[in-house]
Amino acid sequence: MTVPSPDPTQAAGTAIGRPVWSAWLILMALGVGHASFAADAPTAPLPPPETITYEVDGLEAPAEIVIDQWGVPHIYAGTHYDAFFVQGFNAARDRLWQIDTWRRRGLGQLAEAFGPAYVEQDTAARLFLYRGDMYREWLAYGSDAKAIATAFTDGINAFVALTRTQPELLPAEFGLLDYTPAEWAPEDVVRIRSHGLWRNVTAEVDRARLACRHGMPVTRLWKVLEPEWEARIPEGLDPCSIPAEVLDRYHLAKAPVRFDTVQLTDMSAAEALRAELIARVAADDVDRALGSNNWVVAPTRTDTGRPILANDPHRAHSVPSLRYVAHLVAPGLNAIGAGEPSLPGISIGHNGTIAFGLTIFAIDQEDLYVYQKETNGYRYRGRAEPFHEVQETIAVRGEAPRTARLRFTRHGPVVHETAARAYAVRAAWLEPGMAPYFGSVEYMRAQNWREFLAAMNRWGAPAENQVYADIDGNIGYKPGGLFPRRTNWDGLLPVPGDGRFEWDGYFDMDALPVEFNPERGFTGTANSMNLPADYPIDERRVGFEWSAPWRYKRLWEVLEGQPRHTFDDSLALQRDYVSVLAREALARMPASVEGDAAEPLAWLKAWDHDLRPGSGEALLFVQWFYRDLPPLIAASLAPEAATDLKPLDSLTILEAMQYPLGQEAALTALASAWEAVRTAHGTDTSQWKWGDVHRIRFAHPLAGRAPAELARQMALPDYPRGGTTNTVNNTTFGDTNFDVTSGASFRMVLDVGNWDAARMTNAPGQSGDPRSPFYGNLLEGWATEGSFPMVYSEDAVRANAVQVIRVVPIEAVGGN
Repeated sequence: MTVPSPDPTQAAGTAIGRPVWSAWLILMALGVGHASFAADAPTAPLPPPETITYEVDGLEAPAEIVIDQWGVPHIYAGTHYDAFFVQGFNAARDRLWQIDTWRRRGLGQLAEAFGPAYVEQDTAARLFLYRGDMYREWLAYGSDAKAIATAFTDGINAFVALTRTQPELLPAEFGLLDYTPAEWAPEDVVRIRSHGLWRNVTAEVDRARLACRHGMPVTRLWKVLEPEWEARIPEGLDPCSIPAEVLDRYHLAKAPVRFDTVQLTDMSAAEALRAELIARVAADDVDRALGSNNWVVAPTRTDTGRPILANDPHRAHSVPSLRYVAHLVAPGLNAIGAGEPSLPGISIGHNGTIAFGLTIFAIDQEDLYVYQKETNGYRYRGRAEPFHEVQETIAVRGEAPRTARLRFTRHGPVVHETAARAYAVRAAWLEPGMAPYFGSVEYMRAQNWREFLAAMNRWGAPAENQVYADIDGNIGYKPGGLFPRRTNWDGLLPVPGDGRFEWDGYFDMDALPVEFNPERGFTGTANSMNLPADYPIDERRVGFEWSAPWRYKRLWEVLEGQPRHTFDDSLALQRDYVSVLAREALARMPASVEGDAAEPLAWLKAWDHDLRPGSGEALLFVQWFYRDLPPLIAASLAPEAATDLKPLDSLTILEAMQYPLGQEAALTALASAWEAVRTAHGTDTSQWKWGDVHRIRFAHPLAGRAPAELARQMALPDYPRGGTTNTVNNTTFGDTNFDVTSGASFRMVLDVGNWDAARMTNAPGQSGDPRSPFYGNLLEGWATEGSFPMVYSEDAVRANAVQVIRVVPIEAVGGN
């Protein structure tokens, strides 16, 4: 059992806030506080940075972490691998509780710290760990992947060791939950797979269950397949044999950690909370609005004569942010940008020669297999084949350890069993070389298109659209990801596991499209279907379930209309709230009507389709299109299936609106939405504002457990937002209210070659420690559509430094 950390009420007011950040007390006294972090705000001259020294084991040479005024660490190391050691050390310094939670969740070790309510989640997580040969695993990423992971985890462990002798360095969350951080092994970085963005086993199950109840034609209304395709039930599959709970373990393995069940002993209450968590993960898995944006513009179309590259990945908003901005400088390495703090390297950014940015590319990397059970096994190719069983011990806080029995078939982990059947998930992401985003340690060091392409040809997971630019003026686009070869089915429904439906290996990466210096002078992606018109989908069934096309359409219409694209144009496009979906939906409505829908229709017809926070039309449009309209359209198309068509594809809605029943439903829904908004917001439409109900509310997950002063430090202001799930500035909301749940917390725009001009956001801030001045410092600028410098040259870094942290080998201290 772990040793309890110091009392949180003490930790909240002790040394981290004073000796570590005392330079910031000077800055605050000069008036350079949180308010001046608003984008582009002038700041007072910075005082000389404070220097702090830490002595550690495992470092080859002294190193520095220079913290700039936005909280970005610039790591200067004496050797190549020391850079990754210090990156791990610094990740622990700023995000220790976050990365420790990531590791415990991924390895299935939550119950050890938090109690019996987490045993089921731990069991699920262990089902989806990588269990293959580590020699093949390390080589899949490149020749020095193990050395990088070892250095990175050694750095984390060095900081963890410091917290034992300097408990004031320990984040307060450990005290609140009464446990201490664990040490890492290099394999932890790559064995954990369940935090990636995967597809499409959830959609397979939903489609099968919909087909069971209503037939295959209804499934085409629920989710439009692209390129055009007709899904068929595989031979031997009874879609009614798929239970509703078949993927509960799969979804639990991917689920975030809930802290309202810590040390909970009422297992019925824990089960209810767990079911709620599973349902939320399952819904997110089939949401076509989730995704990211990236684009790159060639020098021939920019006003600078240099490429401009932009990227804004969209994920669930959280405290702290999913991503972390860092700068690694060492012999053979000078890379800056964002990654996940629990992983080494930079996945989105540049290295002074090339720039790179990613979005999800919809390769179907999963299948659900259904087996007829035999005694102690399952039927495969006419004979009984035994399950492979693994027994694991799960430590449980306050109780005796539990034994978990994990079962596997030749295809993958068994996620559900009945008396007659077993169900297993085959996932490409359980193969060697598929640790999410870890492959970036290779491409982040590429120096040209050829080297970048070679690294992307080894990229495994998650499947990505990568855009590229370099200082020679080249631009490019390359998707990557392990691509299963299915020769006799399309991957859209579960299949019998009796041997008739097997992956015939994987496609080479030249089976995917590629662009290098395209004639149009730009390229970009937004998770939607972007395969070329002549792509041989019959032969290469990459996938048919993409994000909705509306962000992609908006990106391309803007970029096509800007023959001299500027840096500010890219910044503006990342913050763009114009809705192509709203434009197309309203174009399908009649010019005018009589009756209850007359006034709201005229109002929306005169609108510019910009869902800015202060727009009343945006408020009405969202209530209409996202709340009132889908159930009426579903009822008009398939009355008996209407309640099951959730979420209804926006393409289906637009198609239905072209016909009389759909038109009638649209007008009825518009009148209903008008009344709903008038009831909630009053009859004066000039006072209606979308941002009044569509707000971002960052909340620390332990705020309710914190003592008053720490809770005050954890609290962050909420802000109005514009947009929806389908605008370039993606601001996704859920079913119960309009609060923003996901979108682009990290953004980046690069003037390729003029690196100090780079801009970024990372909301709410760089640090995960509520006591840090970098905890929420980037929130206001992000929420008000601003940005912050991402400085690169050493001169610019030093000019903006507020703190220098020296990390030195213990034996080197005496000589310095």
